[in-house]
Amino acid sequence: MSTSPSRVFAARLVGLPVFDPQGDQVGKVRDLVVAVRSDAHQPRVLGLVAEVFGRRRIFVPMTRVTHIDSGQVYTTGLLNMRRFEQRPTETLVIGQMLDREVTINTGGAESGLRGVVYDVAMEQARNRDWVLSRVAVQEPSKGFRRKGQTHVVDWRDVEGLSRRDEAQGATHLIAALNEMRPADAANMIHELPRERRAAVVAALDDERLADVLEELPEEDQVEILEHLDSERAADVLEEMSADDAADLIADLPPETAAALLALMDPDEAADVRRLMSYTEHTAGAMMTPEPVILGPDATIADALAHVRNPELTPSLAALVYVCRPPLETPTGKLLGVAHIQRLLREPPSTLVAGVLDDSMDPLRPESSIDQVAAHLATYNLVAAPVVDDDGRLIGAVTVDDLLDHMLPENWRDQAVRRTRDG
Repeated sequence: MSTSPSRVFAARLVGLPVFDPQGDQVGKVRDLVVAVRSDAHQPRVLGLVAEVFGRRRIFVPMTRVTHIDSGQVYTTGLLNMRRFEQRPTETLVIGQMLDREVTINTGGAESGLRGVVYDVAMEQARNRDWVLSRVAVQEPSKGFRRKGQTHVVDWRDVEGLSRRDEAQGATHLIAALNEMRPADAANMIHELPRERRAAVVAALDDERLADVLEELPEEDQVEILEHLDSERAADVLEEMSADDAADLIADLPPETAAALLALMDPDEAADVRRLMSYTEHTAGAMMTPEPVILGPDATIADALAHVRNPELTPSLAALVYVCRPPLETPTGKLLGVAHIQRLLREPPSTLVAGVLDDSMDPLRPESSIDQVAAHLATYNLVAAPVVDDDGRLIGAVTVDDLLDHMLPENWRDQAVRRTRDG
C-alpha cells in the first residue's frame, strides 16, 4: 500500500470519491465497516461501504484500498459488485457507532467523564491492518453552553465502544445525514437497523424528513409514517410535495389516510385530495399543483426572481406559466408558457406576456402516461402545463414526475437491492 495519512477520521471519508487504478471514479464512500470484539481488543477496520451505479452499496475490503488522501480513495480496481450485506459481528461507524455513549478512563483529569462518540480515527498498524486508533468524544452540554467539551482520546481509554445501547441518540449521525443529498441520506437510512432508523427519524426535523421520505421505497415510507404520531405525520406530509404526499397517503389504510388529511392544513390537504381524485397513471395524478405562475403584467425580472427559488427542481424552474387571475391552481385561463432560455435573452423590464410560447397544446388531466411521455418528447420539454375543460391551469407535469411513474413499482428499493450477482 502506498503512503497514506497516518490517521484518517471517518467523518471526513464519507462522500469521498473512490477511484480505480486508471483514475476512473467507481463510487463514493458511505461508511466504514469495523469488527468490535470487546473494549479490550482494538477494533479492526474491515473495509469501506461504497455506493456505485447510483444507489447500490458494495463492500470494499481494506486490502483493496491502495491509497487514501484528503480528497479521494484509490483501490486496486478488483471490486466485488455484490450488494453489501452487514453481518452480525460487524459495526457501521457512521450508521451505528456515532452517538454511542462511552466513558473516558485515561487515569487523569478526564477519567470518568461520560459523553457520546462523534467521530473515530483509523490508522495502519505494524502488520498493515487498519485499526481504530482514536475516538472523538463530546460531553453533554452544560448550562447555557451550546455544546459540551470535546476530547480526542486513545481507543484504550474509552469504555463502552463495543456496547450497543437501545437508547442511543442520533445527533452526530443526523449532522452527517444533513450534509448529504436527500437521495443519499435516504439510502443510508434505508440500510440502518430498525431501532437505529427509528432514532434517526425521531431526531430529523420535519422538512428534512419530508425530503428523505420522498426518496425512500414505498414500504419504507409507509412504515416510517405509521410509526409517527398523527400530528407529526400530518406536519411531515405538509412539507412534502403534494404529488408525493398524495402517492404516500394512497398507500395507507383508508381510515389512517382520512385522519391525516383532517389534521393537515386545509389548503395543503385540498391539493392532495385533488390529486388523489384523478385516475392513477394520468397527467392529473402525477402533476405538480404548484408550478411558477405569473400574471400577464409581470416582467421578466419578476419571472427570473421566481425561478431562482432554490426549493424548485430544475424541471419546475424551466417554465413560467402565465395565466389570468386568480394565480393559484386551479387558475384563470392559461395564456401560455415562457421558457427560461427565452427569459434570459430579453431585457428584464420586458413583460413576460410578450415572450410566451403559445404554439403547443397543453395536456389534459386524463392524458395517459404514454401521452405525457410523447408530448414531452415531441416538444423537447422537461415540463408541460395541465389544464381543465375551461382552459384553467391546474398543474404541471415534469419529467421527474413522469419518470417516477414510468419506472417499475418500488424502483427506489430495486435500485438498492440489485441481484447479488451484480
